Amino acid sequence: MNTPGLAARAVAISWLRQCLRGQRPLDEVLHEPLPGPPLAARDRNLARLIVLTTLRRLTEIDGILAELMSRGMPRKSGDLREILQTAAAQLLFLDMPPHAVVDCAIKLARKDRNARHLKNLANAVLRNIARQGKELKAGAEAGRLNSPDWLWQSWVASYGEAGARAIAEAHLQPAPLDLSVKEDAPGWADRLGGALLPTGSVRLARAGAIPDLPGFAEGEWWVQDAAAAIPVRLFEDLSGKHALDLCAAPGGKSAQMAQAGAQVTALDISRRRLGRLAENMDRLHLNADMVAADALEWQSDTRFDAVLLDAPCSSTGTIRRHPDVQRLKTPDMIESLVPVQTSLLEKAYHRLKPGGELVYCVCSLHPEEGAERIAAFLQDHADMARKPIDCAALGLPPEALTRNGDLQLRPDMFAEQGGIDG
Repeated sequence: MNTPGLAARAVAISWLRQCLRGQRPLDEVLHEPLPGPPLAARDRNLARLIVLTTLRRLTEIDGILAELMSRGMPRKSGDLREILQTAAAQLLFLDMPPHAVVDCAIKLARKDRNARHLKNLANAVLRNIARQGKELKAGAEAGRLNSPDWLWQSWVASYGEAGARAIAEAHLQPAPLDLSVKEDAPGWADRLGGALLPTGSVRLARAGAIPDLPGFAEGEWWVQDAAAAIPVRLFEDLSGKHALDLCAAPGGKSAQMAQAGAQVTALDISRRRLGRLAENMDRLHLNADMVAADALEWQSDTRFDAVLLDAPCSSTGTIRRHPDVQRLKTPDMIESLVPVQTSLLEKAYHRLKPGGELVYCVCSLHPEEGAERIAAFLQDHADMARKPIDCAALGLPPEALTRNGDLQLRPDMFAEQGGIDG
């Protein structure tokens, strides 16, 4: 594959197929080794950009393809669907040169024995897209159009139609890279060419290869969305305290607690993910006791001053960063997670010392997974109460605090700075 960008586009097609047809989270697909020679960093970044853009705009893209293909997608067509989807994303939303995009798509169709007989169809469809361009795009309704109906209705019920529209529009934008910094966040923002958010995180609009950035090898910072850095800040002074991070991987919150001076126990069910957490802690020169166990089954007599439960959830608050979530998740999945979250909260409670602090968080926009779980827990535990939260001290807008005193972040917050996870 000597044509510039051809290898990257081939990988993007493979990733998209594995994600959508295989119903696999994109992160899982991206972490697998590629067959054949490794991609250069530039090509890998291009492949990732193409896949993420395709997933963000998938409903819109499929609608355009359906309009231009009156007979629909041929039944036996190999990877033609993914070839056309990724090429449309490049033409419509990434402003890539039409000649290069179409040429690579046709070459990839020819290489696919089940799609090569449809290369003329692919050529005609993509040239139509290149020619009509902006006329085909959804415009102001793009956010709503690219949001599955069940998600849209849930957001309308929880945040009103204006709120739902703002959330959906935020999901169309790529997420910037946020860092949690050990010390001197303003100084690191300057050194890395980033911006200091009101919450204290450093935000980079463009980062390149993360391991090559100043301070990475020295362990001066770690990658962590600004929203994910908030829960640990809800604890009082952790210095000298014994803290438990349940469901700890990938470890950003464990690092925060260790940096704050806590003696940290990091527990996770996945030995592989816990291994990555240990590598991150080593790079950061921070310590934590690692426990590979199911939090629901773990047996220990130890009680903790602080317990953080970042519970398994639908991840619908991270769609701008993980657009595959809205393509793979279903309402049934949320229903199945609720009893798990309830059980984990109960386990977390029994790990507390008297007078200890418990922080429960999920990266979800669904009240069933967040506010409703907290309310149900407090109703069953008269000895526990909400701790007052000062949004201003956290650098958060006042609307982040709900009437009940919970925090609910949304991707449309900090819109001018690039948004934030929910």
